[in-house]
Amino acid sequence: MIRQVTGCILSLFLLSCQSKEEKIQPSYGEISEFVYASVTIQPDSLYKVYSAVNGILDKEFVVEGDEVKVGDPILQIINSNPKLNTENAWLSYKLAEKNLSASGTILSSIKDEIKAARLKLINDSIYFKRQEKLWQQQIGSKSAYEQKKLQYELSQNQLDLLENKYEQTRNELETQLKQARNNYKNSMITTGEYTINSKINGKVYALYKNKGEIVNTQQALASLGSDSVFVVEMLVDEVDIVRLKRGQQTYIHLDAYPGEVFEAAIFKIYPKKDEANQTFLVEARFKDIPPTLYPGLSGEANILIDRKENTLSIPKDYLLEDSRVKTEDGMVRVTTGMENMEMVEITSGIAKDTWIYKPSP
Repeated sequence: MIRQVTGCILSLFLLSCQSKEEKIQPSYGEISEFVYASVTIQPDSLYKVYSAVNGILDKEFVVEGDEVKVGDPILQIINSNPKLNTENAWLSYKLAEKNLSASGTILSSIKDEIKAARLKLINDSIYFKRQEKLWQQQIGSKSAYEQKKLQYELSQNQLDLLENKYEQTRNELETQLKQARNNYKNSMITTGEYTINSKINGKVYALYKNKGEIVNTQQALASLGSDSVFVVEMLVDEVDIVRLKRGQQTYIHLDAYPGEVFEAAIFKIYPKKDEANQTFLVEARFKDIPPTLYPGLSGEANILIDRKENTLSIPKDYLLEDSRVKTEDGMVRVTTGMENMEMVEITSGIAKDTWIYKPSP
């Protein structure tokens, strides 16, 4: 008798527990599938400013937050070496220019030598011709004739050598002048690089050096970017990147704007994977821009992959082991399709009028 009463009590307890289980029926409606991504806001055209030369930061023409235009000076770097190099290059250039000119001593002295050699050649030619006529008339000695001939030929060779020397020297001086001109121009360019100018129309977001600090070519001096156009940088897991494409609608949630959602669209997918965190960088542009943005604002994004209308679906927490649901007739295996964080599509296994129970925690 006691055993029978105990059995009845147990049955009533099970029925009572079963009646308290949450149950629903699948419903038809819209279901959307998303890919999740972490978000960081950055200005468009953001770049870090580097110096092309070493030196000391002498002057800051801007402060953080200033708006700049292309060509506006940002920083001034000083170093005595470039000025000295420029002055030396200028002196070398002027010297090479003078050496090549008509008043230059190098070419002028060779011209004087050519003039003297030409006069000597004329003189030796006269004596040789005279001696040659005498020799033809059998007057004088053969040795005297040969001596005058040799003297004439030596004078001719000497003139030829001097004329060649003149042309060679002139070519060398022209080359030296071109090299000096190029060195001077290069020195002027290098000196100009000590004033760093903005390459964009935008805003100064950061200055990393103070006046008087040493500057080198390896350390960034400032960060500049657009003051009106911002980019949504998203880090997407490698398992999801193949599902993304340009133009896909994206919903942005920013920590600075709790409860608000901003629409954006993908416009660039970077093909290189970041090996450190196994993600890909994807950029989106806002369709409705938040009223105020700053570099580095963070949040999250849901990228719309697909959307279906009139789809049979159930809440995701009613699904067991990704393929079974608990019904009034026991456990039933189902086939699923699209899913998101909350709902999952049911393609077969149960119908709209099937009651399913929420699994116990």
